[in-house]
Amino acid sequence: MSDRETYAPGLADVAQVRKDGETWTLVLVKDLRHPPEKVWRALTEPTHLREWAPFDASGDLGKVGTVNVTWVGAPAPIATRVTRADAPKVLEYTSGGNDMRWELEGRGGGTRLTLWAVIDRRFISMGAAGWHIAFDVLERLLDGTPIGRIAGAAAMQFDGWQRLNAEYAQQFGVELPKWGTKNKEQET
Repeated sequence: MSDRETYAPGLADVAQVRKDGETWTLVLVKDLRHPPEKVWRALTEPTHLREWAPFDASGDLGKVGTVNVTWVGAPAPIATRVTRADAPKVLEYTSGGNDMRWELEGRGGGTRLTLWAVIDRRFISMGAAGWHIAFDVLERLLDGTPIGRIAGAAAMQFDGWQRLNAEYAQQFGVELPKWGTKNKEQET
């Protein structure tokens, strides 16, 4: 069996939500065994992003400016504005109207990686499940045992994603989207 076949995400303890009125921000924290410089490259360089992130970038996200980002499963690229690239500490950009902030804090030879991502609250548990898995995939890539990107529809087919989505929905106090079923209010 390959590492990908045996991969199973851990507990739903990587993400939390910060609520400010209608704006919900997903906050994920992961401690990695690698120095901030190595993690920074994985967050900003297109060749590394392709291996773990739920999107591809047309250029280096480590420079202030505009880069096209194509999210897995999206029909077209989105102009993404990098507003801060303070290597290897802080990366901020806006993609599709949603703000994202990455913070890298050196800790004893490793890195505490924190992501703040503004996500529509209807999809907050899905985002948490997806980013949780992406962080696991990133960790394995950095460890030298890549398992390949698990994102978009492929992630949603994955048993671990389904479990995480349900656990995060419960933690955040949101309902799971009812895919493929009619909403009772729409029937009346």
